[in-house]
Amino acid sequence: MANGNDYIELAISTLSEEQSDILIANLSDIGFEGFEEEKNLLKAFIVAKDFNEQLLHPIINKMGLKYVTSVIKYKNWNEEWEAGFEPVTIGDFCTIRATFHQAVEGVKHDIIITPKMSFGTGHHATTYLMIEAMKQIDMEGKSVFDFGTGTGILAILAEKMGANIIEAIDVDDWSIENGEENLQKNKCNKILLYKSEEITSMRKFDVLLANINRNVILQHLEAMKAHLFPGGLMVLSGLLTGDADIILRDAGRLNMKNISMQERNSWISLQFVKGLD
Repeated sequence: MANGNDYIELAISTLSEEQSDILIANLSDIGFEGFEEEKNLLKAFIVAKDFNEQLLHPIINKMGLKYVTSVIKYKNWNEEWEAGFEPVTIGDFCTIRATFHQAVEGVKHDIIITPKMSFGTGHHATTYLMIEAMKQIDMEGKSVFDFGTGTGILAILAEKMGANIIEAIDVDDWSIENGEENLQKNKCNKILLYKSEEITSMRKFDVLLANINRNVILQHLEAMKAHLFPGGLMVLSGLLTGDADIILRDAGRLNMKNISMQERNSWISLQFVKGLD
């Protein structure tokens, strides 16, 4: 029996990559806050008090899938994470670690996070790819938008790289709470973090980062372009290799020129530059 602060884990098996993407989008709409993808398996997490099985059934039944649920005790999440979390080091560029790890010498950017139920520890291939892409970008004095910030790791890195205006959004309360904690741990003071499911900023940016999923990217691609200066860079991940064609096609229609594609463990990142309209 779950109490209000526990989490419900939903495990859905025998699904394709395309079904997984669709499910993540649909489950996000009914309050699920975290996802883990494995081969033919998707795990989704929601606060127990927010779990409504009547909203879940139409989504699952329409796709002909089955699921099982289990309870994750609130107090155990950080304990399990701390027990298994190891620092992530990306060359001499960046280290992502917890407060209980020693700082790594000789690394340019030291990022301290406590991810809780949010995404972005650096272990997942997509976060790694985003950081590798950022490594090649001159952020000094730039404006940056982080769409789907999760733990805030990319926004934090942008500030450490010299960006002076940074906005970061996420759709769930847990990520915003966790992101605020991580901003404080890293002594960040140039990041405006707020909850939103779309880009509502009144400004344009030099760099836009989006590590989300294919459906959300496609839904917001035009808005992302509109919030970039001409010549601005858009870096995307949360994408599988099979997603490349449709993203390249739709971005091309918007006069976004692809300048880079990187792959890691069947995941990809894509980098675009905004042309003159």
